[in-house]
Amino acid sequence: MSLKLAELQIAIPKTFDAGKVADQIQQQSAINQSNAQAASERQLEKNRETVTKSNEATETSSQNEERERVEQERQKREKKEREITETKHPFKGNFVDFSG
Repeated sequence: MSLKLAELQIAIPKTFDAGKVADQIQQQSAINQSNAQAASERQLEKNRETVTKSNEATETSSQNEERERVEQERQKREKKEREITETKHPFKGNFVDFSG
C-alpha cells in the first residue's frame, strides 16, 4: 500500500490534528476528574459544618428548653403560694365582735 504525494499532503496534517484532539480529550478528562474531586471535598466540608452547626443548635435548644421548664416550674410554685395566701377562710376574718 503505497501513498502518493497528494495523499501524504492530506494525511500528515490530519494526523497532527488527530493527535491534538486526543491530547485535548485526555487533558479534559484530567480536568473533569480534578473538578469532581474539588466539588466532592467542598460538599464533604459543607456536610461537616452542617453537622457541627446542627449539634450546636441542638445544644442551644436543649439549654433553652431546660430554662423554660425551670421558669414554668417557678411560676407554678409562685402561683400556688399566692393562691394559698390569698384564699379566704370561710368564717375567719369576716366578722369582728366588739361586744366582748
